[in-house]
Amino acid sequence: MTYRKTDDALARLTPEQFRVTQQNGTERPFTGEYDHHFEPGIYVDIVSGEPLFASADKFDSGCGWPAFAKPIDASMVSEHADTSHGMRRVEVRSAHGDSHLGHVFPDGPPSMGGLRYCINSASLRFIPKDQMQAQGYGAWLAQVEEKQ
Repeated sequence: MTYRKTDDALARLTPEQFRVTQQNGTERPFTGEYDHHFEPGIYVDIVSGEPLFASADKFDSGCGWPAFAKPIDASMVSEHADTSHGMRRVEVRSAHGDSHLGHVFPDGPPSMGGLRYCINSASLRFIPKDQMQAQGYGAWLAQVEEKQ
Protein backbone atom coordinates (compact mmCIF):
# COMPACT_ATOMS: atom_id res chain seq x y z
CA MET A 1 0.00 0.00 0.00
CA THR A 2 1.30 3.48 -0.86
CA TYR A 3 0.92 6.17 1.77
CA ARG A 4 1.13 9.82 0.73
CA LYS A 5 -0.43 13.22 1.13
CA THR A 6 -2.81 14.11 -1.71
CA ASP A 7 -4.86 17.19 -2.53
CA ASP A 8 -8.03 15.07 -2.20
CA ALA A 9 -7.05 13.94 1.29
CA LEU A 10 -6.32 17.52 2.36
CA ALA A 11 -9.67 18.69 0.95
CA ARG A 12 -11.50 16.15 3.15
CA LEU A 13 -9.96 17.45 6.40
CA THR A 14 -12.01 19.45 8.86
CA PRO A 15 -10.61 22.90 9.71
CA GLU A 16 -9.30 21.48 13.01
CA GLN A 17 -7.66 18.48 11.32
CA PHE A 18 -6.01 20.82 8.80
CA ARG A 19 -4.81 23.20 11.52
CA VAL A 20 -3.27 20.38 13.55
CA THR A 21 -1.73 18.28 10.76
CA GLN A 22 -0.68 20.97 8.27
CA GLN A 23 -0.06 24.00 10.50
CA ASN A 24 1.53 22.22 13.49
CA GLY A 25 -1.44 22.96 15.71
CA THR A 26 -2.46 21.36 18.99
CA GLU A 27 -6.01 20.52 19.96
CA ARG A 28 -7.21 21.63 23.38
CA PRO A 29 -6.56 18.99 26.06
CA PHE A 30 -9.39 16.59 26.89
CA THR A 31 -11.33 17.54 23.72
CA GLY A 32 -10.09 14.94 21.21
CA GLU A 33 -12.30 11.99 20.29
CA TYR A 34 -9.58 9.41 21.02
CA ASP A 35 -8.40 10.61 24.45
CA HIS A 36 -10.55 8.02 26.27
CA HIS A 37 -10.94 5.58 23.37
CA PHE A 38 -9.65 2.05 24.07
CA GLU A 39 -11.25 -0.27 21.48
CA PRO A 40 -8.97 -2.81 19.74
CA GLY A 41 -7.66 -1.56 16.41
CA ILE A 42 -5.07 0.77 14.92
CA TYR A 43 -4.74 4.51 14.49
CA VAL A 44 -3.66 5.78 11.07
CA ASP A 45 -2.66 9.18 9.70
CA ILE A 46 -5.85 11.10 8.84
CA VAL A 47 -4.10 12.43 5.71
CA SER A 48 -2.03 9.57 4.26
CA GLY A 49 -3.58 6.51 5.91
CA GLU A 50 -0.23 5.17 7.05
CA PRO A 51 -0.50 3.02 10.20
CA LEU A 52 0.86 4.83 13.24
CA PHE A 53 -0.19 3.30 16.57
CA ALA A 54 -1.82 0.10 17.86
CA SER A 55 -4.47 0.02 20.57
CA ALA A 56 -2.31 -2.47 22.51
CA ASP A 57 0.24 0.33 23.03
CA LYS A 58 -2.30 2.98 24.11
CA PHE A 59 -2.57 3.99 27.76
CA ASP A 60 -4.39 6.58 29.84
CA SER A 61 -1.74 9.12 30.77
CA GLY A 62 -4.20 11.71 32.09
CA CYS A 63 -2.51 14.38 29.94
CA GLY A 64 -5.61 15.17 27.87
CA TRP A 65 -4.43 13.65 24.60
CA PRO A 66 -4.19 10.07 23.36
CA ALA A 67 -0.96 8.51 24.65
CA PHE A 68 0.94 5.58 23.15
CA ALA A 69 4.07 3.77 24.32
CA LYS A 70 5.48 3.33 20.80
CA PRO A 71 4.60 3.57 17.11
CA ILE A 72 3.20 0.49 15.38
CA ASP A 73 6.24 0.62 13.05
CA ALA A 74 9.13 3.00 13.75
CA SER A 75 9.57 3.67 10.02
CA MET A 76 6.09 5.26 9.88
CA VAL A 77 7.02 8.22 12.13
CA SER A 78 9.78 10.78 12.15
CA GLU A 79 11.00 12.80 15.11
CA HIS A 80 12.25 16.39 15.01
CA ALA A 81 13.59 18.90 17.53
CA ASP A 82 10.92 21.46 18.46
CA THR A 83 11.97 24.59 20.35
CA SER A 84 8.71 26.52 19.84
CA HIS A 85 6.90 28.16 22.75
CA GLY A 86 10.15 28.42 24.73
CA MET A 87 10.29 24.65 25.27
CA ARG A 88 12.58 21.86 24.13
CA ARG A 89 10.44 19.01 22.84
CA VAL A 90 10.55 16.24 20.25
CA GLU A 91 7.89 16.63 17.57
CA VAL A 92 6.39 13.50 15.97
CA ARG A 93 5.31 13.55 12.32
CA SER A 94 4.03 10.85 9.99
CA ALA A 95 6.87 9.70 7.76
CA HIS A 96 4.98 9.61 4.45
CA GLY A 97 2.19 12.15 4.92
CA ASP A 98 4.39 14.60 6.88
CA SER A 99 1.44 15.36 9.18
CA HIS A 100 2.13 16.92 12.55
CA LEU A 101 0.98 14.31 15.09
CA GLY A 102 2.16 15.60 18.47
CA HIS A 103 5.22 15.10 20.67
CA VAL A 104 7.07 12.30 22.45
CA PHE A 105 8.17 12.55 26.08
CA PRO A 106 10.35 10.31 28.29
CA ASP A 107 7.71 10.00 31.05
CA GLY A 108 5.68 7.00 29.89
CA PRO A 109 5.11 3.84 31.92
CA PRO A 110 8.45 2.08 32.58
CA SER A 111 6.73 -1.28 32.01
CA MET A 112 5.89 -0.16 28.44
CA GLY A 113 9.33 1.24 27.59
CA GLY A 114 9.19 4.65 29.28
CA LEU A 115 7.98 6.79 26.38
CA ARG A 116 4.74 8.73 25.97
CA TYR A 117 3.75 9.61 22.42
CA CYS A 118 1.27 12.41 23.12
CA ILE A 119 -0.79 12.56 19.90
CA ASN A 120 -3.58 14.84 18.69
CA SER A 121 -6.84 13.00 17.96
CA ALA A 122 -7.32 15.37 15.01
CA SER A 123 -4.34 13.80 13.26
CA LEU A 124 -5.70 10.25 13.57
CA ARG A 125 -8.33 7.95 12.09
CA PHE A 126 -9.22 4.80 14.00
CA ILE A 127 -9.63 1.46 12.21
CA PRO A 128 -11.47 -1.11 14.40
CA LYS A 129 -9.84 -4.54 14.57
CA ASP A 130 -12.76 -6.21 12.79
CA GLN A 131 -12.36 -3.80 9.82
CA MET A 132 -8.57 -3.85 9.52
CA GLN A 133 -8.37 -6.67 6.96
CA ALA A 134 -11.07 -5.17 4.73
CA GLN A 135 -9.42 -1.73 4.83
CA GLY A 136 -5.97 -3.07 3.90
CA TYR A 137 -4.38 -3.16 7.34
CA GLY A 138 -4.38 -6.95 7.89
CA ALA A 139 -0.58 -7.02 8.17
CA TRP A 140 -0.86 -5.28 11.55
CA LEU A 141 -3.53 -7.52 13.09
CA ALA A 142 -0.95 -9.36 15.21
CA GLN A 143 -0.07 -6.06 16.93
CA VAL A 144 -3.67 -5.46 18.00
CA GLU A 145 -4.15 -7.50 21.15
CA GLU A 146 -7.22 -7.51 23.31
CA LYS A 147 -6.41 -5.82 26.62
CA GLN A 148 -6.95 -8.04 29.63
